[in-house]
Amino acid sequence: MGCEIERKFLVDSAKWQPPSAGIRIVQGYLIRSEKLSLRLRLAGDKAFLTIKGASKGISRSEFEYEIPPEDLDAMFAEFGNGRFISKTRYYQQVGSHRWEIDVFDGENAGLVMAEIELDSPDEPFEMPDWVLEEVSGDKRYRNACLVENPYSTWQ
Repeated sequence: MGCEIERKFLVDSAKWQPPSAGIRIVQGYLIRSEKLSLRLRLAGDKAFLTIKGASKGISRSEFEYEIPPEDLDAMFAEFGNGRFISKTRYYQQVGSHRWEIDVFDGENAGLVMAEIELDSPDEPFEMPDWVLEEVSGDKRYRNACLVENPYSTWQ
């Protein structure tokens, strides 16, 4: 079984600069509940179907499969609700870990988040100076929530 152990942090945009070219990501959700999410993602020219289980702290089950881009288009056309998020993802090595930094646009413009995937919940890692506060436990920062409740609408 696939397991995702992930921590999320807000990024200080004044201190962080993209280290290289990013990958454009557009994604939406066919199913979104507390127990399950079914995500479709186009990352560059590759398409993925991802099934994620309920969160248990910073862990949850995750199964991801590459699919033909035309299948992604067909599934969104038939089952999608027309709501997507878009962002550019950058990768940055810090110590022995690779961080993923997402710069959101559209209705989530202004939001910059970093994620780090770990092998265990208590695994130590080097904290970059461009990291602000941790938001791993705040459901509002989940991508599935940002589709329905965009960052630009927060008070």
